[in-house]
This record gives sequence, C-alpha cells and structure tokens, in this order.
Amino acid sequence: MAEPRDTPLLRDLPRLALLTVLGLLVLMPYIWMVAASLKPLDEIFRDSLSLLPQRFHAAENYGKVFERIPVFRYLLNGVVVCGAILFFQLLFAVPAGYALAKLRFPGREVLFGAVMLGLLVPVQTTALPIYVTLASLGWLNTYAALVAPFTISVFAIFLFRQFFRSLPDDLLHAARLDGMGEMAIVWRIVLPNAWPAATAFAIFSVVAHWNDLFWPLLVVSGPDRATPALGVLFFRSVDAGDDYGALMATAVVMTAPLVIAFLLAQRRFVEGIASTGLKG
Repeated sequence: MAEPRDTPLLRDLPRLALLTVLGLLVLMPYIWMVAASLKPLDEIFRDSLSLLPQRFHAAENYGKVFERIPVFRYLLNGVVVCGAILFFQLLFAVPAGYALAKLRFPGREVLFGAVMLGLLVPVQTTALPIYVTLASLGWLNTYAALVAPFTISVFAIFLFRQFFRSLPDDLLHAARLDGMGEMAIVWRIVLPNAWPAATAFAIFSVVAHWNDLFWPLLVVSGPDRATPALGVLFFRSVDAGDDYGALMATAVVMTAPLVIAFLLAQRRFVEGIASTGLKG
C-alpha cells in the first residue's frame, strides 16, 4: 500500500496552526472590546465568560457615544494631527534618508550615528523643555502644539536610509546626466520608488499618534483640540463614569479608522518592512 504523499499544506499545517493561535491571542483584546460594547453592564461583569451577549445593548451603548460626545470632532482632530505630522515627517525624512544613503560628504557617518542615538531617546525625556517652549510661544491647546514636536522623526530617517540603499546607483547617475538636481531626484525619482517604505512608515506614524495619550494630555485642556485617545478619557471622566459598555463602544469607534486603514494598506506595509528592515 502506497504511503500518503507529504503535501505542502500538510507540512505547513503546524506553522499555520501556531500563527492562528498567536493571531487570536493578539486580537483577543480587540475582540473582547467589541463584544463588551454590545452588552449591558451586568453581562460584562458576569462570572461566566461569553463573547456573544444574551441581550444586545449595542443601540444603547453606541447611542450614548454619539449623543454625549463630539465623536466626529475627535476623529477630525485625529485626522488633522496625524496627517500634518506625517506630512512634515516625510518632508524632512525623505531628503535626509537619501543624503545618508546615496551622497558622500564629510561627517555622514557621524550624522547617521546621531540618528541611531536619537532612536534611543524616549519621548518623555524631552517633554518638559518642549512643553515650556510651547507655553512661552502661546501654542498650548492648538494644533501646532500637537504637531510641532513630532515633525522630525529619526525613525523615519533610518527607515528611508535603509530603503534607499537598495536603489541602483545607475538610476541616479542617469538622472544627473539628464540635468536633474539632487532635490529633483529625491522628489521625482526616489520618492515614487519608495512608496512601500512610505506606506510602512505611515502606518507606524499614524497608529502611534492616533493612539497617543501622553502628549495631548499635557498640551490640550479642552475638547476642541482633543484627539481620539484623549476624547475617550474625557468621555470617561465627564459622562460615562463606570458605564463600561459605553466606554468600549467609544473605543471601538475611535479605533475603527485605524483598523480599516491597516486592512487597506497591509500589502504595502509588508512590502515596506521587507525592503527596509533587512538592509545592512
């Protein structure tokens, strides 16, 4: 009797099972958040663990969110802040990464060492002097206070430097022979070829600043400029209290745009990580 053939699917089955379990573990907090947003308060704290509610309370929970807080104001603030931060980060990081990867000039390695050192500095370390500076300029409780401290990203410079190292030098030499300057090469030749890296960094940047609570809590004092994470905190402090069903509904609404954006850009994200993180 012939032995069963070892198919690729059977060989990959243990790995697929492991990845599925790990994926469920990572997604479990979000799954539980969505499930809790559909339940009344007494079912959330019931002894028995169940994802599906016995009594659907979604209309009441989500109704409180849209009635009591300016949801769309918070979402708009998040879009404006994250979009402005990403724009300025790309504006500075793309030319800097190109210069460190493809140009020869004195002190290049020293500058790259400074970029690597900057990756080790926590954001909280510089929070106090930046806050004092913004206060002296009268920028507190403005979009400028939320955007200005993050316009230069050493992580973005490092990421683009790694990606640009893989670009063929012949392409750049041909552009120079056609009379293009370095800045024209950056924006017309290099950047169009760097969309995978740009997409990967955009996801990192938007997720980090959309979910950031530390800095908005310092520089924003009212709901007019509150970001989504700060809006959830305001809702808990003022309206929701211990109504965890409504709080979970608020969290679902505030994180849904990130989930949708990642699902739309996940292919580019994987391409960008694969093409930037493995270069020497």
